[in-house]
Amino acid sequence: MSESREMRLKRMKLRAQRRGTKEMDLVLGGFALARLEEMDEDALDLFESLLEEGDNDLWDWITARRPCPWRWEGLVARIRAHAGLAEAPGFGKID
Repeated sequence: MSESREMRLKRMKLRAQRRGTKEMDLVLGGFALARLEEMDEDALDLFESLLEEGDNDLWDWITARRPCPWRWEGLVARIRAHAGLAEAPGFGKID
């Protein structure tokens, strides 16, 4: 039996809000609450794969301390913009 979209969104939102570090809870959780409903299945798959990564790596990518792997560049850019981090060092403004 496959998971309904509604249950998948609930699970992903909860997972994004309860990461282990407060910073990631706020950044990923806020993004998930605001944006997951509008995503198609491919975008949800990508976000779900991002949730598998560790908080330290995610924080480094979102704050531009280290480059983000190419597969998540667009998604991380959207998360950064949503969190107001679009002008972090090494990155131009994201519109």
